[in-house]
Amino acid sequence: MWNEPTDVELARMPRLGTTGNAKWQEILIHQHYFLGGSDWYTAEYDAKDRLFFGYAILNGDLECSEWGYVAFDELRNVRVRGGFQVDRDLHWQVRRAVDVDKIAAAHRARGLTDRIPEEP
Repeated sequence: MWNEPTDVELARMPRLGTTGNAKWQEILIHQHYFLGGSDWYTAEYDAKDRLFFGYAILNGDLECSEWGYVAFDELRNVRVRGGFQVDRDLHWQVRRAVDVDKIAAAHRARGLTDRIPEEP
């Protein structure tokens, strides 16, 4: 992974389950990771399980994008042809999900309701 976050940076993120039943529009996106046409927007983190909760758009496919979980180590270990790796957006500023153009466009494309799916 390029520009891997430090443990201190990860500790500043809200813990898993913090968003509860919040409206998706109000969830704060703390970090953005990307590779090619794929984006991972992270809102929560669990240090013990090294697990993010957030929104993923893979290969630019807005209609199949979703809220869910991704393992930090999984993102760290992605390698594609040519040696490319997942990168962290160092210029990212925390903002509400509704203010992230790709997340808002994906919700419009999918016709989603105000709430995200229940967390397991």
